[in-house]
Amino acid sequence: MKAIVCSTYGSPEDIELQDVEKTVPGNHEVMVKVKASSITYGDLAAVRGEPFIVRLSLGLDKPKYKIFGKDVAGIIEAVGKDVKQFKPGDEVFGDLSGCGWGAFAEYVTVPEDVLVKKPANITFDEAAAVPESAVVALQGLRDKGGIAPGKKVLIYGASGGIGTFAVQIAKSFGAEVTAVCSTRNLEMVRSLGADRVIDYTREDFVESGVMYDLILATAGYRSLYDYRRVLASGGMYVATGGEMAQVFQPMYLGPFLSNEGRRMFSLAMKPNKEDLKYIQELIEAGKVKPVIDKRFPLAQVPDAMQYYGKGHARGKVIVSMMD
Repeated sequence: MKAIVCSTYGSPEDIELQDVEKTVPGNHEVMVKVKASSITYGDLAAVRGEPFIVRLSLGLDKPKYKIFGKDVAGIIEAVGKDVKQFKPGDEVFGDLSGCGWGAFAEYVTVPEDVLVKKPANITFDEAAAVPESAVVALQGLRDKGGIAPGKKVLIYGASGGIGTFAVQIAKSFGAEVTAVCSTRNLEMVRSLGADRVIDYTREDFVESGVMYDLILATAGYRSLYDYRRVLASGGMYVATGGEMAQVFQPMYLGPFLSNEGRRMFSLAMKPNKEDLKYIQELIEAGKVKPVIDKRFPLAQVPDAMQYYGKGHARGKVIVSMMD
């Protein structure tokens, strides 16, 4: 089969399409014919080996996994003898980061427990956009943020992969959503259901005088002190992405800036099949729709990573096997 192989840390330009052997499913494993994957921050960090902390789990000198790709959507090709949940022909999707990655390939063999049935009302490309980004948004809003009906929620970076899901998931909880993005993304983000959209090139949300019960920071960078100025008493701030300073500041400064019930966190997302099932149900109910910016074929994964790395994608960047 064809796969994108990463033999050493470096630039996306260093990874390449190669012929590799398929793996045979074990007793509790399934082989998936990959129809689509997506580019995530984790994929880019894994290829680069930066920030250095990623090497603690992926290998200090070189990657212990040769084929990256966390998000997968595809069709069950074969099953192990003890598999109970799936049969050949089933359409599935899932996050492979906890079981060896491998979605940047024509086929991948994984434990059955990491996969969920693909919603019938979305395409494989759309399904591949979901697993990591939507679960990050859900865990940030619900588990860390304590979202509830009527709460005022600010989503910074609302047009990105996590942000587009966050707007829709927050609305599904009955929250009042203010979304921050650039000029070219205003209408797209508004179409996702945001109650108010702020163009950060023309308006500073910090100066608006509005206080928020929950702030989800998914992209870019604003100082933790800025976010704290608009965080209501008892409010929660959760960083799920963006520049390294935005991700790490809550870890070191959050405990010192948390008072009057305010709390400031960075989210360490954990793949969770039950959370993915929750998202599946929202998609089937028509409450969440994946947003796709651009599609690349498997051979152009290096180009897809370079494009994603510029930080301006609207929604998700997809690696598609479809004609």
